[in-house]
This record gives sequence, C-alpha cells and structure tokens, in this order.
Amino acid sequence: MTHWMFNCKEVSRKVSLSLDTSLPLHQRVMIRMHLLMCRYCNRLRKQLLILREAVRLEKIPEDTGGQPEGLSGAMRERIKKAVREALP
Repeated sequence: MTHWMFNCKEVSRKVSLSLDTSLPLHQRVMIRMHLLMCRYCNRLRKQLLILREAVRLEKIPEDTGGQPEGLSGAMRERIKKAVREALP
C-alpha cells in the first residue's frame, strides 16, 4: 500500500538527501506537507541548514595533498557561534 505522505523517518532521510541533490517535485511536495504539520522534522531541517552553513569548507591547503587535516580553530569557533545563535 502506498502512503500519501512520508513519515518522520522518511522525511528526515529525504531532507538530508535534498541538501546534496535535487529531489523530484512530488517528493518535495510531500516533504513540505509533512513539514507544515511536524515541528520536529521542521526543527531537524533548520538544524541541518544551520550545520550546512556553519561547516562551509575552508580552502584546503595544497601542501596537505588536498586532504584537510581537521577543522581550524577559527572554523570551530564559527560553528560554535552559529549553533549558539540558532538555539532558542
């Protein structure tokens, strides 16, 4: 039986997926309908967007072979600040 709306588990997975790829229109509509009714999934979506913004990759130094060595102190502070500002 096909459901007419996604459940929270499906929405959380698809919201995360939608940050990396474009979803078909019918899936975006179903997600939007769910988000209008579910404050928990809406909160998850907002948190993922905050994390995405906070963790924008800094330029990777060429002398590391293209691999980041970890987050710099400035990046850690930027993430902490973004999370603090986003919390109610």
